[in-house]
Amino acid sequence: MTRSRPAAWLLLLALAAPAAHAGLFDDDEARKAILDLRQRQEQGDARLRASMAENQAQLLEQINLLKRSLLELNNQLEVMRAEMARLRGQDEQLQRDLSEVQRAQADIQKAQKDVQQGVNERISKLEPVKVTVDGREFLVDPEERRQYEEAMALLRKSDFAAASSAFTGFNRRYPASGYTPSLLFWRGNAQYALREYREAISSFRSLVSTAPDHVRAPESLLAIANCQMELKDNKAARRTIDELMKTYPKSEAAQAGKERLASLR
Repeated sequence: MTRSRPAAWLLLLALAAPAAHAGLFDDDEARKAILDLRQRQEQGDARLRASMAENQAQLLEQINLLKRSLLELNNQLEVMRAEMARLRGQDEQLQRDLSEVQRAQADIQKAQKDVQQGVNERISKLEPVKVTVDGREFLVDPEERRQYEEAMALLRKSDFAAASSAFTGFNRRYPASGYTPSLLFWRGNAQYALREYREAISSFRSLVSTAPDHVRAPESLLAIANCQMELKDNKAARRTIDELMKTYPKSEAAQAGKERLASLR
């Protein structure tokens, strides 16, 4: 029994040796597989980190590029704002300049209008104008008409002395005026009102002598007769009325003179 134990142990060892060898081999393979897996994982992690680093670098570059683009765009916007401000300033200056030019043009036009009006007024003062007095039409200077109308205005206001003086001054200044026959008649009336009968006779007689066909000529002869009557010269008055009736027999003055003649006899 004692002899058989070593043999048994040897048999057991012989039977167990392949199994132990097989287990040792399996552990190495597992470790190798684990190491290989770990290596692949580390490599994958490294590639991932490298890829992430590369992506991060690319992203950072893109961000920097975007920042530069934004900065450049902002600079362009600032340039554009400055240009717009400059153009706006130029536009405002042009508007002011245009307003100044328009005001200057308006001033020039007004000045030209004033000058033209002044020239027209001067010309109008020099150009003859057509008037009609006592049925007669003729040309007179504007100043000539003005002075005659002023003298007539004095007569209408019954300022006979001033009217007589104005008529006399007018006659000296415009001796050949178309107003002269009418002027002599109205001056004679002003003198008659002032009881300047001899002067009135002279005025009326001048009218009859220079313009016997004038509408006021018959009235002038009757007025002469009235002045002579005021002077108590009835004989001369009768002669004047006879002249009136012979020269202007159909006139109203002749009819009035005929009635007046009866009172003189």
